[in-house]
Amino acid sequence: MFKTLFKYPGVLARHRGGPITDLRERFLIDCADQGLAQATLLHVADELMVIAGHIDLTGECPISFTEIEAAADEWSRYQKRRHRAHCQKWSRERFIQTAVSWLRFLGRFQESEHQQRPYEHIVQDFASLMRNERGLSEVTVGGRCWQVNKFLDWLNSQDRSFDEVVLQDVDAFLAGNGKTGWGRVSVATSANALRSFFRYAEMRGWCTPGMAAGIDGPRIFQQEALPLGPTWEDVKHLIASVDTDKPRDIRDRPILMLFAIYAFRTREVAGLSVHDVNWEKEIISIARPKQRRTQQYPLVNEVGEAILRYLRQVRPRCSCREIFLTLKAPFRPLSPGALYHLVSTRLYQMGITTLRHGPHSLRHACAGHLVSEGLSLKQIGDHLGHRSAYATRVYAKVDLAGLRQVADLDLEGLV
Repeated sequence: MFKTLFKYPGVLARHRGGPITDLRERFLIDCADQGLAQATLLHVADELMVIAGHIDLTGECPISFTEIEAAADEWSRYQKRRHRAHCQKWSRERFIQTAVSWLRFLGRFQESEHQQRPYEHIVQDFASLMRNERGLSEVTVGGRCWQVNKFLDWLNSQDRSFDEVVLQDVDAFLAGNGKTGWGRVSVATSANALRSFFRYAEMRGWCTPGMAAGIDGPRIFQQEALPLGPTWEDVKHLIASVDTDKPRDIRDRPILMLFAIYAFRTREVAGLSVHDVNWEKEIISIARPKQRRTQQYPLVNEVGEAILRYLRQVRPRCSCREIFLTLKAPFRPLSPGALYHLVSTRLYQMGITTLRHGPHSLRHACAGHLVSEGLSLKQIGDHLGHRSAYATRVYAKVDLAGLRQVADLDLEGLV
């Protein structure tokens, strides 16, 4: 395997002469069988050399997660001292991720030692309530559980038990987040999630009654902020910039179109399946969890052609039902985080100035364009998948060109 990966004799000799060569090679062969790309295998091989030099694998004893973390901390500090990394975070995370995968493959990872949150069962009960009894979407459940885990991790770091939690702990947590850069909306979202959680905890007798009612976040004024996104001209330039023959551009072009033309949300594009596009009827279907229904859109010819080009020329053949996949093996669906990175990177590269750089900014740009074209709020709301026109009213404030025309009117004689 090493001979296949490394062409230079010196590099090949270094990997062959390193510690526990056979164990490293076995893992690399397994990674290659899973379809990992050549570039990825090279990174894994280098990381295995580092791990083998910091963790003693000559014996038969299982390796705990604590031991892996200690070795990762030592390696990341060394990398920073040698000015090979600006911070320790990425070196440490890459070390841990590769080490856990390798040791699990070898049967040497002590699974029971893998760190678990001390109150994981509490969060799971809360998630079951939201999912099964309240019927909330998975996105909402995941977001609230993330906020609760964030608080419980903080509480644990303060050496405090959940049994003795008081309202001052929640206030300190929210205030601390505000001081570390969280915006008012983010802090308010966290407060709402914790209020819901403690309401459930009170019902189960896990905390002092009245905790939920005492949780206050920063006040958010109704429709205080305008939707923030690029101009429609910038959006058109963005889509035109990916009209090339490069595989990445061929994949990214239909994604940007779905965000900008249909105003789809990130998870809707990430979960878009090959079965959601009806080529005969020229219809594209999107599941709307909040409305508990599937919404259908006419398939715009240019968007359909962009998707077809990607499917025929670039998309790898695999068992994934999702349309948009990674370009390198192992092939898997693009995550919401990957889609955010895709859009934000493209906007930065184009030099497009906007306060928001993710996929949602293109959704705002689409809504603003529809307002400027004279569509009613009901029509815009239907296109955006809003449950009522109430959620669409904020876009009535974005037609700045129309407001300027009003401002330019000659009002002499009227006032």
